[in-house]
Amino acid sequence: MSYRIFNFNPGPAALPLVVLEQVKQEMLDFQGSGMSILEISHRSKSFEDVLDDAMARTRRLLGLDETYKVLFLQGGASLQFLMAPMNLSLPGKPVDYTNTGSWATRAIKEAKGLGKDVRVVASSEDKEFTYIPEVPVDQDAAYLHLTSNNTIRGTQWHKFPATGNVPIVCDMSSDILSRRFDPHRFGLIYAGAQKNLGPSGVTMVIIREDMLERVPKDLPTMLRYTTYADNKSLYNTPPCFAVYVCDLVLKWIEETVGGLDAIEKINDQKARLLYEYLDSQSFYRGTARADSRSRMNVTFRLPDPELEKKFISKASAAGLGGLKGHRSVGGCRASIYNAVTLEAVKALVDFMKDFAAKEGGI
Repeated sequence: MSYRIFNFNPGPAALPLVVLEQVKQEMLDFQGSGMSILEISHRSKSFEDVLDDAMARTRRLLGLDETYKVLFLQGGASLQFLMAPMNLSLPGKPVDYTNTGSWATRAIKEAKGLGKDVRVVASSEDKEFTYIPEVPVDQDAAYLHLTSNNTIRGTQWHKFPATGNVPIVCDMSSDILSRRFDPHRFGLIYAGAQKNLGPSGVTMVIIREDMLERVPKDLPTMLRYTTYADNKSLYNTPPCFAVYVCDLVLKWIEETVGGLDAIEKINDQKARLLYEYLDSQSFYRGTARADSRSRMNVTFRLPDPELEKKFISKASAAGLGGLKGHRSVGGCRASIYNAVTLEAVKALVDFMKDFAAKEGGI
């Protein structure tokens, strides 16, 4: 049997082992077709069944009503930074954004680049994006944009703001399907798959039907949400393999784990274990404010950069991969997405204790 490490990479990230094993099993012959999933037509019944199943499982897991469309696009969340303001702005109305880190900053930049009336109504830049700010809501805004989880600084919206009639547009790339929330307060949710949903190459977009009425008809065809909604994500060739893996991950969450309530409980256990250790000693220092900490990305520092390099190197040698912090901020980061097991987090904490004892005398 091949050797597998405990994978804490921020994305592309860990996938459930049972999913990888099924992909391996079906790689040469997808469900008796005599072809790989990489070879079958996106117009075939075999693939349409995969697509239908992925959409249905998403609906059940999130509790979506019939007013929402589940779409699969390409271009990552980065393309959605552009598509959201292009499609969902309203004449004479501002678009409001919260700035909670690098990905929110990029979304703001794209909206401004389109010449939209962008208002940054809340920001945590004053404290290096280490907390989630309070948000004033103006009922005149076309929408309010949030980034639900911030991978680089390790912060997360634990409670979404009450926005009244203002729809929330949300980048949920790094925490979608990790917890229970009310989706009906959102006009648009988008998520790059490569953290909690599947491999890179596909983006899940969940859009409320009334938001589709805003889409300008003069936008380029491939940049209109209506193009994908009207054609069930099959206007052109979708990333079939990535959608197939997403469907298997959705099946794993629903049938093996037991749904969002069950996965949320496990994710809370993992995060609590790691944060409780961080709070119990002084060798490692968590970087996010306690009331804003992410359950998906745990960021921390050691006493100096050289020790951090040594920690990452030793951890990798011990089979704990992906613990290097983002290049823009340094430090260390453990991404503990859905597919990262409680066993993996326990192994990480044990390693951290041992490293601290040897290097810090703790």
